[in-house]
Amino acid sequence: MNHPEQMGVKNLLLEFQNFHQTQYSGALDITTSHRHKFRFYYHQGSIVWATGGNHPHRRLRRHMAQHFPQIDLQNLQWRWQNLSINNWDYQLLKALHQKQKIQLSQVNLIVESTIAEILFDIIQQAHSTHVFCERRLEVILDSPMSFSSIEISLQQVRQLWQNWSQAGLSRVSPNLAPCVNQPEQLQQQVNQSVYNNFITLMNGKYTLRDIAVKMKQGVLPITNYLIPYIKKGQIQLREVTDWHLNINTATGTSVDTPLIKQTNLLVACVDDSPQVGRILGEMIIPNGLKFIHIQDSTKALEILIERKPNLIFLDLMMPCTNGYELCAQLRRISLFNQTPIIILTGSDGIFDRTRAKVVGSTDFITKPIVADKVMGILRKYLSVQSSVNKILEQPATVQV
Repeated sequence: MNHPEQMGVKNLLLEFQNFHQTQYSGALDITTSHRHKFRFYYHQGSIVWATGGNHPHRRLRRHMAQHFPQIDLQNLQWRWQNLSINNWDYQLLKALHQKQKIQLSQVNLIVESTIAEILFDIIQQAHSTHVFCERRLEVILDSPMSFSSIEISLQQVRQLWQNWSQAGLSRVSPNLAPCVNQPEQLQQQVNQSVYNNFITLMNGKYTLRDIAVKMKQGVLPITNYLIPYIKKGQIQLREVTDWHLNINTATGTSVDTPLIKQTNLLVACVDDSPQVGRILGEMIIPNGLKFIHIQDSTKALEILIERKPNLIFLDLMMPCTNGYELCAQLRRISLFNQTPIIILTGSDGIFDRTRAKVVGSTDFITKPIVADKVMGILRKYLSVQSSVNKILEQPATVQV
């Protein structure tokens, strides 16, 4: 399988079993029609780690709080570059283990819980639509810390999914967050202690999985208990964004602490790669900025004119319209005369740099993208703008 292959639930489960039987080493990328991306890392037929989905930070934060709440992430030195790689969460666990802050048995618990959650999310989405799978033979984690049995994991997840479906929850994702919608009516139906728990936990910030861990119960009984109130409209289920970990960088700055004060500044990225957009978003949004990723270069000009970003990251090599053409078009519009346009390219050649300057680019970043360079660009070109903007509400992410 050298290219993405469309699969249903049955074939997907067979693929997992086939990897185990053939002693596969590498990675398996799974993409759903909802544009959720997951990656499983294999070593000789065993899954050693899994990551992805729409809540990777929130998921790891939840498991860390559950299995080793004594860890103070504020005192852990962690480089920005590590947060920009695909398996940053695995590398964080490895660093904690090497620093003797957690035991290998605790790592195993995290790995098993993570794999189980991701398998459930994939199976749930695969029951309503197809998923696409692709092998990555070149991606192998060195010296795996844990080896998970796919047979045991699949058995447990299938049982949970069966129970979940029989409870009428097949369309309810455990990644949704409940929020009290009609507090007055709810208060009349439950006792005061239950009501206080509802108000404290069901405020739209914590997912069903988060609440289950906080209450030390399974996610199924928690969700089952809430269903009558959800059907009455007294509690609503909402989608929530990821919840980034609070980690010190090598420079002593927290991931959750904006390097640029929260402003109304908008950063745009025009790049046909979903991965580039995701990586940039994870670097930019926690630093108090709004972010928009535009994958279709043919629609980029129209969207940029409408949204008026304060800084633009622009890929050189894209289908239909390349970065040179789009940069030249932007510079012909008075709105973008002074807008910083940062070229993204996989080449560091003098020709590319010269041509990019000719068409009006401001600066240049070579791929792969690392956080230090991105943060340097933001500080250099947005510091003046941020100082004259008022602090506004929480930044939002838009996927175009």
